[in-house]
Amino acid sequence: MVQRELVEQAQRGDQEAFAALAHLAADRLYAIAYRILRDADRAEDALQQALIAAWDDLPGLRDPDRFDAWTYRLVVRASYREAQRERRWTAQVRVIPIDRSADPDPAADVAARDELERGFRRLTPEHRAVLVLHHYAGLPVTEIAETLGIPVGTAGSRLHYATRSLRAALEADARGVMAREHMA
Repeated sequence: MVQRELVEQAQRGDQEAFAALAHLAADRLYAIAYRILRDADRAEDALQQALIAAWDDLPGLRDPDRFDAWTYRLVVRASYREAQRERRWTAQVRVIPIDRSADPDPAADVAARDELERGFRRLTPEHRAVLVLHHYAGLPVTEIAETLGIPVGTAGSRLHYATRSLRAALEADARGVMAREHMA
């Protein structure tokens, strides 16, 4: 069945159609939440919040063809709320690898993933979101702006700033490693 038909059926209250939509979108939405939050449990919570909001607000979705962009927005907002809750209640944050997929040479990749993780953690959730939506979800700046409900210029600026900040953090880490190796 085509996604548009499932959306239209779910808008009329068909719970099975919504369950099918949720099943189709869950991995993609979880991946976005995880990449923003960097924590599996919090990403799962954000996904649940986004799916509840999707069910509650689905009748108001005017264009069923925009379901994907709309659910991106819901999961990003839920991730922001989780990040705010995390800042209020948690001083320590676990470091989790960026990608848990099998790697042909995991030993060689551990340092690079840890370095990227440290750099990514230095970004705000808002900057993480634009990087994730652009590089992971493959959205152009115009769709990122629509998804986040911000002006296109702001989305472009955040993407530029986030990329520049991440690059600077990675370069600073690399300089620190080289300095430590030089002293040893």
